[in-house]
Amino acid sequence: MKIAHATGELYPYVKTGGLADAAGAIVESLAGHGHEVSVFLPAYRAVLEAPELTDPEKLFSFGVEMGDGFQRGEILVCRPKKNLTLYLVRRDEYFDRRFPYGRPDRDYEDNAERFIFFSKAVVEALVRLGLKPDVVHCHDWQTALIPLLLRIEERRRALAIAGKTVLTIHNLAFQGVFSRKTFDLTNLPEELLHIDGLEFYGQINLLKGGILFADRLTTVSPTYAREILTPEFGCGLEGVLSLRADDLVSVLNGIDTSVWNPEKDKHLPAQYSAGNLDGKRLCRKALLRASGFDESFSGPVFGMICRFTEQKGILLVPETAEFFQGDRARLVILGSGAPEYEKGIRMMVERQPDAVHASFLLDESLSHLIEAGSDFFLMPSIFEPCGLNQMYSQHYGTVPVVSRVGGLTDTVVDIDESPGKGTGIHFLPNSAASLLEALERAETLYRDPPEMRATILRGMKTDFSWSAAVRHYENLYRDIL
Repeated sequence: MKIAHATGELYPYVKTGGLADAAGAIVESLAGHGHEVSVFLPAYRAVLEAPELTDPEKLFSFGVEMGDGFQRGEILVCRPKKNLTLYLVRRDEYFDRRFPYGRPDRDYEDNAERFIFFSKAVVEALVRLGLKPDVVHCHDWQTALIPLLLRIEERRRALAIAGKTVLTIHNLAFQGVFSRKTFDLTNLPEELLHIDGLEFYGQINLLKGGILFADRLTTVSPTYAREILTPEFGCGLEGVLSLRADDLVSVLNGIDTSVWNPEKDKHLPAQYSAGNLDGKRLCRKALLRASGFDESFSGPVFGMICRFTEQKGILLVPETAEFFQGDRARLVILGSGAPEYEKGIRMMVERQPDAVHASFLLDESLSHLIEAGSDFFLMPSIFEPCGLNQMYSQHYGTVPVVSRVGGLTDTVVDIDESPGKGTGIHFLPNSAASLLEALERAETLYRDPPEMRATILRGMKTDFSWSAAVRHYENLYRDIL
């Protein structure tokens, strides 16, 4: 099949979260299965400077209508792998910035204009390139207008540009909601500015447009697919999603085992496997040492890697400070985010420097060491569409301790609910008391070496690779063609 993807980020070129990992893995896996894959990505500064990028070539300049005027841009191309072509949409005014979506404290004020332009540029490029893909697969709000823009342009030009469209919702909390006047930049018919179109409580919602007009919708775990149809998790779009419930399918994310593999991980001081865990013990010592702790510490080591946002439940962690008093356990945290969320972690470190260590910098090597060197991995998310770290953890022999939401529920089997089959520990979301109880259950497991080892091995033997996920996408594409 000929498949085109459009995304706001793509590993290894630019990444702010799981979207980049998922999109990168999907397109590489599809290309590896022999499909002809094209990917459209903004030419951010980080992308153009990425060491993995192979000398992009300028194909052509173009112009697209934006409100009362026209904005110009360029299409660059490179071919990083067989069957995979990367098209970069360049307009330095919009994309030559340090961060893709905004500074750490706030989003860019022109994000609506930037990604409306990007979406229009993708449609224009599809026309100019004559790709005629069987499927155009869009990701999250940044590209959610493309299915609608595509059909409008086909009608205007009396031309078949592409086959079917798919929109994947990686995180419903981010919807691309902007002021009503932003609608003018879309140049869409006025009748689409109402409740059955892009209008959303007096504003416009780009993700809503994709939900209404894509041929098929997907999200990234079975539990999350059910959750987003409810008021608790639907973020105001549960009604719209319910209208499309028959077209909503879930495809559980996988992990990139070429990057996350303890047997080959070059970030680690020692490699290891389910058959020989000696290297994991060395990684544990290295993590303790790097965190300023005694490497001979005999209690459980907990790791945590996340963005400091409300979604990740970061505010619950300081409420468990009593668990980390004395020599009971150690906690190593890697992450950054809004200052109000960092504050609680910084105070915890200041009060318990002998038990809690935190790093607030982006550090890929440290993230791998935390996954390998921890005994338990902590994910207190209030909601989690899929999550990747709980899968990395199991692959690395680190037992996940996760809240019972979304993809965490689908990928971690609770040791008490399924004796002999469990791979981790569940607790109730947004409950410090339940989290504290889960930490105590983890400690009990740790003090039982045979059961701890059995739990570790069950997790390591679970297949979280992308091969199964890609087969689901292939079947989805075939089903809608």
